[in-house]
This record gives sequence, structure tokens and C-alpha cells, in this order.
Amino acid sequence: MKCRDIDLVIDGTTHIMGVLNVTPDSFSDGGAYLEVDSAIVHARSMVADGATILDIGGESSRPGAEPVPIDVELNRVLPVIRALKSEQLDIPISIDTTKAEVAQKALEAGAHIINDITALQGDSAMADVAAEMDAGVILMHMKGTPRTMQQSPFYGDVVKNIYDNLENWIDRSVDKGIEPNRIIIDPGIGFGKTTEQNIQILKKLSVFKQLNRPILIGTSRKSFIGKLLDLPVTDRVEGTIATVCWSIVQGADIVRVHDVKAVSRAVKMIDVLYRTKECESINL
Repeated sequence: MKCRDIDLVIDGTTHIMGVLNVTPDSFSDGGAYLEVDSAIVHARSMVADGATILDIGGESSRPGAEPVPIDVELNRVLPVIRALKSEQLDIPISIDTTKAEVAQKALEAGAHIINDITALQGDSAMADVAAEMDAGVILMHMKGTPRTMQQSPFYGDVVKNIYDNLENWIDRSVDKGIEPNRIIIDPGIGFGKTTEQNIQILKKLSVFKQLNRPILIGTSRKSFIGKLLDLPVTDRVEGTIATVCWSIVQGADIVRVHDVKAVSRAVKMIDVLYRTKECESINL
């Protein structure tokens, strides 16, 4: 698929999106990479460990999070994107934002993809920015807002509801001038879903293949893993890996993770076991 001036090839090899939060309050790594130098060091490390996409976020979307002013978000993300562009890493850079102005300035600074947890619905100008800038877009499902999404989320049929919403948002995006081959979908694990609902989505993830768009899954370190394993956020790597491997078998093309090295090793194995059809094609 085309993301501005770079191709993201969806060819049966799982892409790993490395998370780079330049925020003080993200649920997992808030405050760790606020300084540009530390953010760039971490980005280089993730690429060396196997990341094929970098996702830069300047506003926390953890449950209960409050929005931040545009100027604050811009001051967090733009220096990092510009520095990454100068690194010439030759992989797509994603901007994780719900604000059209932030998305546009990030794209101008060198980003390639808009990762919007509101599926381009939160800011009326976002779809126009994506279309005009030829950006790739990630349409994610979320019930409510980060501040309200975990307040007793209810669905009649969670998988059908998400499917119908994503189908609708794909159509709206295309109507706005975004080419279908620039759209990625994300069912939004943990965004307005209970532990049980997250499990239902993962068990039926293959249903979303019918939308004929690449699927991104973000389970990394999330609270449902902590609840099921009774573990703190810093100790959920194995649970994350299990959900990543399951998601790949169910049809995920991209996995968004914090622990790139460990996940990359697991993904290489699952890609060989699941995606490689002939033993002769395995390069040993």
C-alpha cells in the first residue's frame, strides 16, 4: 500500500509497528522518551530490533486521559519526526493523533501515516488532510473517548458492531478522496471494551478480513492481559506475544507493540510456521 512517498508492502510478512510515546502520562512508558535525544535513541533501537513502522504519539489515549492543547502536542512530536526524517531510516513514520492540524504538520515534517483512534471522525478536517497529503490512514474503532471509553461499555454484538462501523468509515474515507489502498483497519483492542469483549474480538478477528483491508492489532501490555495474568504493565511481554501470535494466525498484518525485540523474534517464528507454505522457501 502507498503511504505518501513510501510503500508499505503487505506481502505476507508481518509488520511490526514500534510505539514511541513522547508523553508524560501514557499508560506504559509515559515520560520515558520526552527528550528528543532519548526518543531518537529508542527509535533506532526499535528499528534495529525489527520495527518496520514507527508510531509517534504526543497525547496519551489511556483510559481516563484528558486531551492536550494542539501547541503542546506539536511541540512534543514535530522535533522527533524531523529528527527521524533526517536519520533516513527508510521506514514509514506514523503520527498517532486525533487532530487534523497536528496530522498535517507531522506529515509536512516527514510522517507518512495518520493513526487516528477516532477513525477520522473526531476532527472534521482530518479526512481532507489525509486525502490532500496522500497519507496512509489507520481507522481504529473506539467507543466513546479516552476519558469515558471504559465506563461500562456495552454492545449487543461487539464484533458485528465494530465490523459495521469500520465498513462505514472505510466508505466515508473513500468518499472523501482517500484511496482504498491507503487504508488500514484496527478493531481497537482496549478502547471501550471489557476484557471479555477484547477476547471475543481476538477470537473472531478473521471476520475482519472480509473488509479487504490490512488489519492492525494493538494488544501490547494492555490491561486485559494484566487482568487475565494478574500482572503489572511492566510484566506483560509474554501475554503480549501470545496475543500477537494468535492475531497473526487470525489474519493480522501489522502488530503495534512496545517490546519490539521480544515480539520480533516471536513474529519471525510464527511467520515461518504459519505464512511460509513450502519448506524450500525458508532461508536457513
